[in-house]
Amino acid sequence: MSAWAAPETLHVPIDHHSAVQTAADRARELAQVCRMPGALPDRAAVLASELASNISKHARNGALFLQQSPMGRHASPDTALDIVAVDNGPGIPDIGLSLTDGFSTTRTMGAGLGAVRRIASDLTLRSAAGRGTFAHARLAAPGGAKPLADIGGLCLPAEGEQTCGDAYAVVEGEGSMTGLVLDGLGHGPDAAAASRRAVRTFLARAGAPLPEVLDALHSALRHTRGAAAAAVRVGAGRAEYCGVGNIRVAALSPHGITQQLTGQAGIVGYHLPAPRSRYLDVSDCTTLVLHTDGIDHRWTRDPDPAELSLPPTLLAASLAHTHRRRRDDATVLAIGSPQGIG
Repeated sequence: MSAWAAPETLHVPIDHHSAVQTAADRARELAQVCRMPGALPDRAAVLASELASNISKHARNGALFLQQSPMGRHASPDTALDIVAVDNGPGIPDIGLSLTDGFSTTRTMGAGLGAVRRIASDLTLRSAAGRGTFAHARLAAPGGAKPLADIGGLCLPAEGEQTCGDAYAVVEGEGSMTGLVLDGLGHGPDAAAASRRAVRTFLARAGAPLPEVLDALHSALRHTRGAAAAAVRVGAGRAEYCGVGNIRVAALSPHGITQQLTGQAGIVGYHLPAPRSRYLDVSDCTTLVLHTDGIDHRWTRDPDPAELSLPPTLLAASLAHTHRRRRDDATVLAIGSPQGIG
């Protein structure tokens, strides 16, 4: 069984050419905090610099999201780093050509995306004309552990806060995946403390029926601020959802949103209604998305078809970049291809 308790995500807006150096510095520092060996911190800095520079030169309203990859929280070589770049620029007309060494549209040396492809352990790139470019570069030590199954997630504090009161965790079992998303009441350190306690409880009870998981969280959070909480268990063809509070779940296909659910009224730790599970048919679903109310739920009313077809890591970043409410903590968890589990 593999388990992952997500750390907070570093967000670097690329709104000025000086942000390129900031992105490089933050990526190097994070790689060092994650104890990535040898030259990997410097390689992380190069990846962030090239992706940020690409936004600065060619796009607008861009950002980088930096975080430890969902591969377990162990020392190297099992640690990996995710660097995700998003923008609202004109898009890349020819992705294959853009990845060619020496190619440039700005009369520079043309290292750019070609360097990113060489340095990254994995690179996923999507672009649509007039809708922007999305890139996910993962950097891992050679021979390290494989990443957790196809998931994407971001956990961002409210503007002005140093700590995020939201959290998420994922446990991959035999033939299923169980995820938890939390929104600690309010924000700041007390909300974060409630969410951290809930994550610890969840990781110890993740194999239990979901209503029992919610009951356990309720008992654990009695002397905290409390939280909204939603658990989901995804297997072949079906997903079970059990939630209390304002955390939403949506099943996506390339053609639109197929189903949506939100939690029962209440606060875990204060007032818990009898938890009940509800179910989603995910036989035709490509991605299951859970998010706190730091993501504006109106994104589901008229979703961009290009966004719906993004893989989970890029989808989570796109939702956070485009639909985030910056005065609140925001968390997105995207679980890909649930029909393939098992």
